[in-house]
Amino acid sequence: MKTGMQLQKPNQEYMRKTKNTMPWAGGLIISALGCLLLAGCQSSAQPTPAPPTPAKMPVAAAPVATPAPAAAAAAAPVPVAADPTKPQPIVRIKAGTTAPFKDAEGNDWLPDQGFADGDTIERAADLKIQNTKTPALYLTERYGMTSFSYPVRNGKYAVKLHFAETYEDISGPGQRVFSFNVQGHEFKDVDVWVKAGGGLRAYVESVPVEVTTGKVQITFVANVQNPEINGLEIIPQP
Repeated sequence: MKTGMQLQKPNQEYMRKTKNTMPWAGGLIISALGCLLLAGCQSSAQPTPAPPTPAKMPVAAAPVATPAPAAAAAAAPVPVAADPTKPQPIVRIKAGTTAPFKDAEGNDWLPDQGFADGDTIERAADLKIQNTKTPALYLTERYGMTSFSYPVRNGKYAVKLHFAETYEDISGPGQRVFSFNVQGHEFKDVDVWVKAGGGLRAYVESVPVEVTTGKVQITFVANVQNPEINGLEIIPQP
């Protein structure tokens, strides 16, 4: 019996030691299992996607300044109505120019005005115009016009129309023919080449008129080529 009791002592000691150590071992096992489970859960869980980066809104380009349109060519001067309290002055107009002009006798000419339609041109300064003391008057012209109007006081006038054929492509009679009417006075089929006796020669048509509507009116009609004119005078008469 003594021997049996001795054999049981080591077992009780072992059991006591084991019992005392089990909580620690169990804790390790539980901790290990927890880590494994946690790792497994983390590995199987889908990663939370990062929030999308908001798209950058396009920045509107600064508006490009549109260059201002070039200034329009200066319009022809508008004739001013005659002052009824003053004597009617002589009106002289140099066709085809934008600047005032003074002739060989010291007379002042207004720049191109009063015409409807057509265009203007300036010829070379070295052209030699005959039959005139002021060749420069005939180096500018208006061509293709359809009418002319200028305000004046009612009364009698001498209207002088100045012409010269300076177009290089016209070399003889019949190549420019046009008609015009000055305050009811009709001039049909006028050929400046024939009237002047050739090209580069001045020709002046003087027309006596009576104004009752407060303006001098002239109309032009093309027959062959365009009508043309170099200058115009409106001279009061007694």
